[in-house]
Amino acid sequence: MFNVSQLEMIRARIASSCTRVGRRPEEVTLVGVSKTIPAAEVFSAYRSGILCFGENRVQEAAAKIPELQAQGVQAQWHLLGHLQTNKVKSALELFDVIQSVDRLSLAEVLQKRAEQIKRNLEIFAQVNTSGESTKYGVAPQEAVSLARELSTFSHLRLTGLMTIGALTSDTHRLRQCFRALRELAANIAALHLPNVKMQHLSMGMTDDFEIAIAEGATHVRIGRALFGERQ
Repeated sequence: MFNVSQLEMIRARIASSCTRVGRRPEEVTLVGVSKTIPAAEVFSAYRSGILCFGENRVQEAAAKIPELQAQGVQAQWHLLGHLQTNKVKSALELFDVIQSVDRLSLAEVLQKRAEQIKRNLEIFAQVNTSGESTKYGVAPQEAVSLARELSTFSHLRLTGLMTIGALTSDTHRLRQCFRALRELAANIAALHLPNVKMQHLSMGMTDDFEIAIAEGATHVRIGRALFGERQ
């Protein structure tokens, strides 16, 4: 269940993390990860000041987002989960940003649909910086090549990168994952590709967002610490 005191605590930790590395808290967007969370709880979180939410499944979002919008919720919606090409049409109707673009074939379908509806779509490229086989994302050594390909699509705007840290409590290992993403973004930015601006780094979740902020995260994806353990 959504907890206002937990939200205040998270905001305080974000601010403290930023101060330690000479950043401003305004540089970090808190993305409330609302997968499996009922619309009523998301509404409470919105009323408490969360303006950006992340969903993992298009089908679940299709039932939740219109209901919330009908209640006056004007949040930004990010798709965080793996996107199948047969769900692209619905995804473009629901989401403001797709963070999980991890392959050229998906980008081609997104471009085609975005062109049909005359929309410029903001996307992040997902990178598997941990190398774990259970995670989606392009391999780090292929990220620049994917960015070059994405830059050729007239209706896609690559504005950042996303990663999920390694499944570990080893802070050094986690820092390596997040630092790798930051360095990749810098390498891509240096190419000055059309339709590409490396403005955002989406990395860090409930257990590791402070490390991610230290390495430059602009979006931290918090679910469990806001809404409690999922069923």
